[in-house]
Amino acid sequence: MTDAPVDRRRGRGRRPAAEVRSDVLRAAADLLFEHGMPAMTFERIATTAGVSKMTLYKWWASPGALALEAYFSAVEAQLAFPDSGDVARDLSDQLHAFVALLTDRRVGRVIAELIGRTQTDPPLAAAFAATYSLPRRRLAVERIGRGQQQGQIAADVDPEVVVDQLWGACYHRLLLPDQPLDAAFADALLRNVLTGITQTRPRQPSN
Repeated sequence: MTDAPVDRRRGRGRRPAAEVRSDVLRAAADLLFEHGMPAMTFERIATTAGVSKMTLYKWWASPGALALEAYFSAVEAQLAFPDSGDVARDLSDQLHAFVALLTDRRVGRVIAELIGRTQTDPPLAAAFAATYSLPRRRLAVERIGRGQQQGQIAADVDPEVVVDQLWGACYHRLLLPDQPLDAAFADALLRNVLTGITQTRPRQPSN
């Protein structure tokens, strides 16, 4: 990829807002995956997308919020949560797709940088929760819940905890890379978790 500005303005007159927004997200994603979060300035994105900085200020609370939307728009299709009727297969397919994204050198770096920025950028933290982490969690919880309704997962399993066990473990290895994050790790997580959540277990005595 090149750093040279790309003038995406087409002729005279006002372009539809949806077209402008699409160009901005595409330009921001190109910069983000090629150069990481340091490249995410409104000035640089505006120049690359051929729009004014005021347009970006109007639509995004911060460059971080724009970076997050650009990231998610680029990877959303790869993070689709399937529902084949077999919850074990669907969890496996989605978790392997997620690990493949995180282990892509450019994508993994970007999500790690975004998570890091949320610690000091409140608008980005709010956008991350609203547009990325909470919706992704909800999809997983709902799919696990349907598995419970179909009798494929024990009724007393907490879907929220399963999400933390599977996807949380992957984020842990991304951010603290003491151990490898790969397909074999995804398989081990699934094997351990699915064995535990698909078997009938004795109830814990109440105090």
